[in-house]
Amino acid sequence: MTESAETGPAMAAPTRIVRRGRMSRAWRVLRKAPPTAWFGMIVIALYLFTAIFAPVLAPYPETELVGGAFEPWGGAFILGTDQLGRDMLSRLIYGARNSVGIAFMTTLLSFLLGSALGLTAAITRGWIDQVLSRAVDVLMSIPQLIFALVLLSIMGSSIVNLVLIIAVLDSTRVFRLSRSVAQGVVVMDYVEAARLRGEKLPWIMRREILPNIMAPLVAEFGLRFCFVFLTISALSFLGLGIQPPTADWGSMVRDNAALITYGDVTPLLPAGAIALLTVAMNFVVDWFLHKTSGLRE
Repeated sequence: MTESAETGPAMAAPTRIVRRGRMSRAWRVLRKAPPTAWFGMIVIALYLFTAIFAPVLAPYPETELVGGAFEPWGGAFILGTDQLGRDMLSRLIYGARNSVGIAFMTTLLSFLLGSALGLTAAITRGWIDQVLSRAVDVLMSIPQLIFALVLLSIMGSSIVNLVLIIAVLDSTRVFRLSRSVAQGVVVMDYVEAARLRGEKLPWIMRREILPNIMAPLVAEFGLRFCFVFLTISALSFLGLGIQPPTADWGSMVRDNAALITYGDVTPLLPAGAIALLTVAMNFVVDWFLHKTSGLRE
């Protein structure tokens, strides 16, 4: 009993030291980040905070009619109301949760599908690689936005259909990248050794290949999130994305576009929110690519 009690704290101490060392290294890397990267990270953190605590931050419910149509800024409505009398500030806050959340889920699903198929094609090669590559070539030959519009018109504009369609179409780009970078890893000796040991395909993908191609995939995740985010916003603006009464920045631009005629900048607020997040994400991705490339500052 005494020996085991003494062994527990003795084994936990090195673990705490390793964790503190990792946190210290991460903090040193962040301190050397350029101002653009810090700006991007702060903006992303603010968006995440807004999305998570939207019900607490919003002064009114997401879909409640609280005033007349197009109420001016000020008073009870800091940013006025929309065409139905819903509070614009509350819609913007809830839009962060809906637009960013749905875009993140779509990007995550596209990466799971695209990277799994890309790694499978790179490892197995042969006819499986040819079939998957030619199918991806066919899908990529059709403009993504037009293809998504056609499919959503046929299948309906529910959130599930929107996520699945955009994820499948966007996974073709992830497939091409993951297959390309994995092809340089599958020929390494340690991968061949794993094959000779009789390791299964999922084990080789997870333990031998994926850790060695993670940096470009993480950077691509940020870029693909921007493209997915903009695609969903464009579809919502065209009326086939996130459907009312759910708050979405793309549809908010369309619904309040008539105010531009009268010199009102209210429609520019959701458009600005879309642009700011896209720029911030690109700043962070650019810095991450520079760090993982091995180039000096």
